[in-house]
Parts: sequence; structure tokens; C-alpha cells
Amino acid sequence: MSSRKDFLKVLGLSAFAPFFNNAVTGLFRPQNIVKPKRLSKGDTVGIVSPAAPVYGEEKIEIMKESMQALGFNVVISDHVTDQWGYFAGQDKLRAQEVNKMFSDPKIDGIVCARGGWGCSRILPYLDYEMISENPKVIIGYSDVTSLLLALHAKTGLVTFHGPVGTSEWKDFSVNYFKSILMEGKTVEMINPQKVEDTLTQIDDRVSTIRKGKAKGPLMGGNLTVLTTIIGSDFLPDWDNAILFLEDVNEGIYRVDRMLTQMKLAGILDQINGFVFGKCTECNPGSGYGSFTLDQVFDHHIEPLNIPAWSGAMIGHISKKFTVPIGVEAQIDATKGIIKTLEPAVR
Repeated sequence: MSSRKDFLKVLGLSAFAPFFNNAVTGLFRPQNIVKPKRLSKGDTVGIVSPAAPVYGEEKIEIMKESMQALGFNVVISDHVTDQWGYFAGQDKLRAQEVNKMFSDPKIDGIVCARGGWGCSRILPYLDYEMISENPKVIIGYSDVTSLLLALHAKTGLVTFHGPVGTSEWKDFSVNYFKSILMEGKTVEMINPQKVEDTLTQIDDRVSTIRKGKAKGPLMGGNLTVLTTIIGSDFLPDWDNAILFLEDVNEGIYRVDRMLTQMKLAGILDQINGFVFGKCTECNPGSGYGSFTLDQVFDHHIEPLNIPAWSGAMIGHISKKFTVPIGVEAQIDATKGIIKTLEPAVR
């Protein structure tokens, strides 16, 4: 039998699937998604460092100027440059800064300054009830994954996997940011289709794992960070989801190990579709031998018999999509397209 869903269907217990999923994996999905208000020129965005600090005044200046170039007023947390070990302040302080940005009526949206490591440590200290009463855009990627998923799981808030304040903000990234967060559009996320002085496209190619189309809510983020909170109640339910993943500086055997963990946790058996972005600097490493990343996908993803592809503009790259977590979407694994089926903001 291919999955827990099929098992429950045979027993006539499909209605109880959410209970069984939660009991086994500790996952949760709110009854309704909550869409934040769209951002507009003249709005004020708050910048926080929920994980690692930002080093250097020039980076602070560039981050502020980037937000102003988008048309926003900017409030930067007093603690983005704090240093407590490798964190931007102690756990409760970083959580307090996130809570403050949500509770402040003068702040219209929240941009995480950078990733690093540390968001998972602040999850127990966030005021989810207050946040649910003050829904706002919050965006980031990499380590921010745990924060985005926890907020969605606990409050239903649509969160956004996309550029951080210290990103390069290339036109490609800016256009998706504006279309989704400021214009409230449904969009097709398509890799750059550019051939310069070569006979065929070399960069940003799409690799189909299994052809087809699938629909479901977008869920995911950084693979390493996501797997570290499996078994907690800070992850949303994956039933019928489109799972998207990315990573950086991970050996291929580690990607194999983490996908195995997701399989053993029952997550991979619940999803409708799969998209892998970029695994930047993910090399075989030293040793006698290694699988390729494509072979690892063949081992774990291809047998799921769901539409799946890799190579999306998601990850530690200069040009990236803004991916709304919790929003209904359709993927075309043959063409390598993610299409949102509803606006992510109101």
C-alpha cells in the first residue's frame, strides 16, 4: 500500500486522516489560511535578525537603501548587529523583536535581515495568539524556514520564502516580490529562459523527475532546517501539499539522509507534488564514491509517482522566486512551472 492516506481510505477512515497524521508526525494544519495585507509604496517594513547578526555598517546601509528603492519606509531593529555567540542576541531577545514587529501598528511588513542559524530556538517564545491577531507579510529564506513554517502552522498566516534584507535584489527577484506581495497577482514562476553565446541553455535548467501536473498548498523551505524540527508541533501538515526544498553546502549523502528522514516520518507519502530548487555547493565530497543528486531524487522521489522536478529558482542564489507558504498552487513538472492559483495577500 503506497501511503497512510491509502490505508485509511481502505478502512473507510479518510475523515480521520488529519488526526492520524498529527498523532504520528506531530504536524498541524490550521482550519483556514490567513492572508496578510499587501504591501504598498509608502508602507513601513521592519527588519529583524531572528537568527545570525548582520556584520558591517555598509551591509546595513545597503539593506536599508534596497527597501527604500522598493518604495518603503524602513525601521531596522536595534539588535540586528547584536552578537551573542553566533546569534543576534539571546533567544528571548530575538523572539521579542519578532513579536514587537508584529504588534507594532506602524509596521506593515517584516523582512528578515539574513538567515544563518537560530530561528528554531526562538519558536517557543513567540506570541502566536498576538501574531494571529496582527497578520503581516513576513519574508526570508534559509534558516528563516523554521520561523515561516511555525507561523503558518500555529496561526494559518501565509508566509513567504524569498529574499532577505541582505540579498542582492536582482530584477528577477524584485519582479516576483512586487507581483506577489505588492500587486497581489497570481503568477507563473518560470526559470530564466536565456541563451546568450551558447547553442542551448546551460544555466538554470529544469530537470524533470516525473512528468505531470499537481495541485496543492505550497509548503517547504530549506531541507536541513525543515528536518531539524520534524516531530515538533511547529510544522504544518503535509497532506496533499506541494513540497518545495532547497539547500546549500550539504554533501549529497546528507541530502540522501534528510530525504530518508522525511520518508520515514511519513511526509513524502502525503504530498501531491515535489519541487527542488538549488542545492548550492552540494558536492559529493571526499570518499570512495557517491551518488549524484539526480540519483538521490530517483531513489526517494521518483517512486512516489507524483509530478516532480528540480532546478527551480529557490535557494541560496541571486535570482529567486518569492514562494508563498500555504497558498494553493499548481506545478507542471514537465515544463518546470509553479503557478499560484490564488492571490497570497489581500
